[in-house]
Amino acid sequence: MFGQAEAVTMDMLKVALDAASLRHQAIANNIANVDTAGYRPASVNFEQQMDAIRSTLAQGRAVQPEMLRGILPVIERASPVTDFDRTALLDTEVSNMAQNTVQYEALLKAMGKHMSILSSAVAEGKR
Repeated sequence: MFGQAEAVTMDMLKVALDAASLRHQAIANNIANVDTAGYRPASVNFEQQMDAIRSTLAQGRAVQPEMLRGILPVIERASPVTDFDRTALLDTEVSNMAQNTVQYEALLKAMGKHMSILSSAVAEGKR
C-alpha cells in the first residue's frame, strides 16, 4: 500500500508542477505580447481536470494511479485583446505570475518534504 500511495503522491506533484511550469510560460507569453494587435491571451486548463481527484478525496476514498492518467495541462486561448483591455491584461498577468510563482514554490517544498520522508524511511530501514 505504501508504494501505491507514494506513486500517487509523486504523480500528483509531477502533474501539478508541469501545469505550473506551463502556466508560467503562458503568462510570460501574455505579458510579452500585451501590445501585440490581435493577440489572444493563453491560459492553462488544469484545475478542472482535477475535479474527479478532489471529489474522490472529499469522499474519503484513496486516489488510484489510473485516475491520474490522461490528466494533462492544456493551453487554451481567449478572445483577442482590444486596446481597452491591454492595461487590465498586463495588471492581471503580473498578478497571475506572482500567484503562480508562489504555487510553484509550494509544490517544490511539498516535493522536498515528501522526498525527505521517504529518505528517512529508507534510512530507518537500514538500521
